[in-house]
Amino acid sequence: MNERISTPKEMKKAVLRGIRSVLLASGSATKAELSEKLGISFPTISKVVAQMEEAGELLDAGLDLSSGGRRAQRYAYNPDYKLGAALFLEKSETQYTIYNALGEVKEQGTAPGFLFDDIEALAKHIEALLDRFPRIRSLSFGVPGAVDGGRIIFIPGYEKFQHFDLKGYFEQRFAIPVVAENDMNAAVLGYYDRVSAGESPSLIYLYFGQNGPGAGILIGGQVVRGMTSFSGEVSFVPLYDAHNFQQAIASAGGAASVMRESAGVDAVSRLIAAFTAILNPSAVIFCQDEVSGELLDAIAARSASYIAKEHLPRLMASDWKEDYLNGLKRLGLQVMISTDE
Repeated sequence: MNERISTPKEMKKAVLRGIRSVLLASGSATKAELSEKLGISFPTISKVVAQMEEAGELLDAGLDLSSGGRRAQRYAYNPDYKLGAALFLEKSETQYTIYNALGEVKEQGTAPGFLFDDIEALAKHIEALLDRFPRIRSLSFGVPGAVDGGRIIFIPGYEKFQHFDLKGYFEQRFAIPVVAENDMNAAVLGYYDRVSAGESPSLIYLYFGQNGPGAGILIGGQVVRGMTSFSGEVSFVPLYDAHNFQQAIASAGGAASVMRESAGVDAVSRLIAAFTAILNPSAVIFCQDEVSGELLDAIAARSASYIAKEHLPRLMASDWKEDYLNGLKRLGLQVMISTDE
């Protein structure tokens, strides 16, 4: 464990996180294996493992294979000991997923949109989830706007959430860790986790959506948020003398019809050319509900009129909602295993 630890509380938190991570990744381990993998003394591991087992967080996985001596006890993580809730907030609806520590879905559903309501309406919905799933130990929110440290700093059209500290408010109210993330950052992270795990690609996830266009940017396997967490707000990219990207899309008939208009195809192609020249990504991912194979071919052909074909990324389509929720689950799992309880 290569962490700077200055207090006993931080030490316990680090040990708990390490044990959870190893067991979730490997399935089971003995105390000796945990001690060796984590670089933590056997007595410390034994003490924490005993506490976790007593609390029901660890399960008996049987005895280790004999190596001539006493057979060691193996332990597995109880995936249902902690649950997470992932919610993404959209204009007309809220999608949510309840999942366990292995990412297995316990419940998935749709609720009304809360972005035009006050915060209390969203809080009541979460309270209802906590009443039905009292083992929820993390909340992860996705929002159609820029988020900096859990605070929403840019979410046009939803004044009640502008400059709102989503993370701080719900952590204080429910006393569980909270993650708040931009929708496209979560989507590109979820796509990478689902499709490209083990690689370190550079990806762009482009979505037109209910709230105007946005992009998630991942470089070398890491989400790029930028200096003020404003990266991916592609609406403002000045593609033409008189129009930025969002204005060009609007002049082509809006997101619903943009791909049926040559002006819309050109705007998207120019944006891909800009991404190629600056970031040279391996792929650009679109929402499968917004594109067709024929359309991707048209965008690829038009993009090649701006930049040589060999430099252009692959253009692909994916299930945006699945990727979005998967990204929120991953973020929630990270904080779920990092608590000191």
